[in-house]
Amino acid sequence: MSDWHKSSYSSGGQNCVEVAEGPSTLVRDTQNRELGHLAVSTTEWSALLAAVSTK
Repeated sequence: MSDWHKSSYSSGGQNCVEVAEGPSTLVRDTQNRELGHLAVSTTEWSALLAAVSTK
């Protein structure tokens, strides 16, 4: 699993999500890391990124 990272669009803000990419993609809230994370397949993550990048 890769390290957690924020989007370059977050500009160092604190209201962000972090992502760790690997066999599945993990997503967590930077303000509530202790609450866990969501895990999605790489296919689902790619579909989400494709959908939001067209907006």
